[in-house]
Amino acid sequence: MRRLLLAAAALVPALAAAGLTPDEEALVRAVKDRSPAALELLERAVRVNSGTLNIEGVREVGAIFARELASLGFATRWVEMPEAMHRAGHLLATRSGSRGKRLLLLGHIDTVFEKASAAPLWNRAGPIVHGQGVNDMKGGDVVIVEALRALAKVGALEGATITVLLTGDEERPGTPIAVARAPLVEAARASDVALSFEAIARDKDGGYRAIPGRRGSSGWTLEVEAKPGHGAYIFSQESGYGAVFEGARILDAFRREIHEEGLTFNPGLAAGGSSIQPDESTASATVSGKVNVIAARMHVEGDLRFLDPAQHDRAVARMRDIVAASLPGTHASLAIHDAYPPMPASEGNLRLLAAYSKASDDAGLGAVGEIPATQRAANDIEFAAPFADSLDGLGTNGRGAHSDEEQMDLASVERGAIRAALLIYRLTR
Repeated sequence: MRRLLLAAAALVPALAAAGLTPDEEALVRAVKDRSPAALELLERAVRVNSGTLNIEGVREVGAIFARELASLGFATRWVEMPEAMHRAGHLLATRSGSRGKRLLLLGHIDTVFEKASAAPLWNRAGPIVHGQGVNDMKGGDVVIVEALRALAKVGALEGATITVLLTGDEERPGTPIAVARAPLVEAARASDVALSFEAIARDKDGGYRAIPGRRGSSGWTLEVEAKPGHGAYIFSQESGYGAVFEGARILDAFRREIHEEGLTFNPGLAAGGSSIQPDESTASATVSGKVNVIAARMHVEGDLRFLDPAQHDRAVARMRDIVAASLPGTHASLAIHDAYPPMPASEGNLRLLAAYSKASDDAGLGAVGEIPATQRAANDIEFAAPFADSLDGLGTNGRGAHSDEEQMDLASVERGAIRAALLIYRLTR
């Protein structure tokens, strides 16, 4: 904690004293005054199904937030994606100035709940609400808007350079991902700081933790081919071992032989038989085969999570060596599909966390700790991290993300907006 507090002082030296200035106290009051309206905004957004492939729904939610941001003086536009990508696009909103750090605020307006989902859209029970994407991450999107609205009310947006990007396919990115994330990379290159409003973590003891680092993510596809033949002759010199045994050998060797702290690889789909028809659009495969026929094919899809590029390269090299050591009568190939670059917990990111923690503590909301990179999956902010100091986990808190039980603590909208408003205010002074 001492390192974090010292880092915060280096980032915002004028605020060495604890507590809030009169202008910052006005910011907090502005957030609190808007709390009922903030929950109404949240409900409007959550009541619209915006599963990634529900293009009309994603655009409708984007329009809700576009109106809010336009009312705060942001220039808004919808960033279209190529038609072949079958994605809705992204909402981009900008304000230009010359004071303080240039900020990029990130959220996403799509959810994992597609149009046919039976999960409740909005079901409030006292201080808790269940809903599709309420915590992941429409709550975080509302935190962005409410923090900016409070800043506008006290005149603190004037002169600031702030870009807001709400992506429409974070849960299921369009391909090629380099095209899908090109607007994010462009915005990050023009920014000093990137803040992402995915859910903040809350410990059992009530403490909060944000995310200064995330692991990178790549996909991999293993294809195995073998001689088809009568099952009675498997293991013979003429027939070989078949595709399923070769695939099993490879996967088990991955498990036994590749070990590094922070590195994981997960085969999420595996199919073997006489014939296989993978379907990328549904993440499934159609398989046919007979128990008395040697399997001619095996198809495996997995992911690879890594802390830095060097770890990625070491893992891939070892995987390729294992794949190349084929059993008799088989041949295998490994394709790597790089997706999310890693976001190391750099000194700049740790300074941001320290500044965020100080803002939270000054507001009486308690200090904010750090979530290790190994405890979080890939996220859009990783495309910004190579170009700007970055911090994630500034949104609301709840549980059950990506399930029919997803829920959010309604009071966390106000808490998140207070923290964000103070941090943005201090960074843009």
